[in-house]
Amino acid sequence: MKATILLADYAVVADGKLTVVGGGWSQTGPEPASFGIALLIQVPWDQANTVHSFSVELLDADGAAVVVESDEGEQPVAFGGEFEVGRPPGIKPGTPLDFPVAVNSTPMPLEPGRYEWRLTIDETSRDDWRLPFTVRGEEV
Repeated sequence: MKATILLADYAVVADGKLTVVGGGWSQTGPEPASFGIALLIQVPWDQANTVHSFSVELLDADGAAVVVESDEGEQPVAFGGEFEVGRPPGIKPGTPLDFPVAVNSTPMPLEPGRYEWRLTIDETSRDDWRLPFTVRGEEV
């Protein structure tokens, strides 16, 4: 599978397409800011009509899961689920099929440093499915 992941100010899926506002940044802070994640998974023709799973998790510079406090205690910052892409009538055999995803977050207080969003599809991850970014510290 091929996947493209992008940090944005805001992202939404409508009519099977991604709309991305303020996309392509890799630095934020120091104050917490809301953000969106735009994800486009291209499913190969021969993997259509099959259930797949995906997850996107936030990791710190050491590769540990970032956790936030919630009503249920500390929870890792992550999202995901299952998806299945069908072949539309009349599409040419061999054509990859798109599965767009958009997730938006309220401001998240993160310590200054390096982080990454890591995508996993069907329990597999690749280097190009990692999205690193930096949270700047207070300027003195």
